[in-house]
Amino acid sequence: MKILIIEDNKELAQSMTYYLEEEHYICECAYNYNEALDRLSFNTYDCILLDIMLPDGNGLNLLNHVKNEKINSGVLIISAKDALDDKIKGLEKGADDYITKPFHLPELHARLRAVYRRKKMDGYNDVKFNEILLNTDTFEVFIHETRLEVTQKEFELLLYFLVNKNRVLSKQSIANHLWGDYTDNLANFDFVYQHVKNLRKKIATAQGNDYVETIYGLGYKFNALKYPSS
Repeated sequence: MKILIIEDNKELAQSMTYYLEEEHYICECAYNYNEALDRLSFNTYDCILLDIMLPDGNGLNLLNHVKNEKINSGVLIISAKDALDDKIKGLEKGADDYITKPFHLPELHARLRAVYRRKKMDGYNDVKFNEILLNTDTFEVFIHETRLEVTQKEFELLLYFLVNKNRVLSKQSIANHLWGDYTDNLANFDFVYQHVKNLRKKIATAQGNDYVETIYGLGYKFNALKYPSS
């Protein structure tokens, strides 16, 4: 899961980053309104942790931007404002949840997972498509109920394909989703090819169907229509 943390308190932002990276998330931080706006303009995120009290703008306006631009990210507001009116305003503007500072990081994590489940996985911890099953609690992949040995990045890659079925994903978007800021200055994304190739080979070896198609000049697509749904 790729997370954007919008929080002007750098110590808190780093604390959340360290904790969530231990849970295998890719985290990027924006410390003010304009930086957040830039990141939302050029990147995609599964979930956004949004502080609504920013030094150069109101976080609720960023929430308006997310909704107006139809950005398909879950939004969890993190705020020191615990007034009922503020919570209602945030949720009515489209946030998926609201947590008041100070909070325990395990609770933040649990709420984040709940937002992601509702937003991307129809409320379940498992993602299933035909013979493929992913367990996001244990990071295990099963093909025809047989456990497949995959790396962490291969798991994340397959999950990214499954929650974006039938969409063309560029190499850049895949690299950015799986490796975050580390890919910003890369000249090419050919390493994505090797990860996709390895994943397809492992699935084929386990007698799984090859749903991933190369879209020349654009990227890859998990074609859910290629094989009949069971």
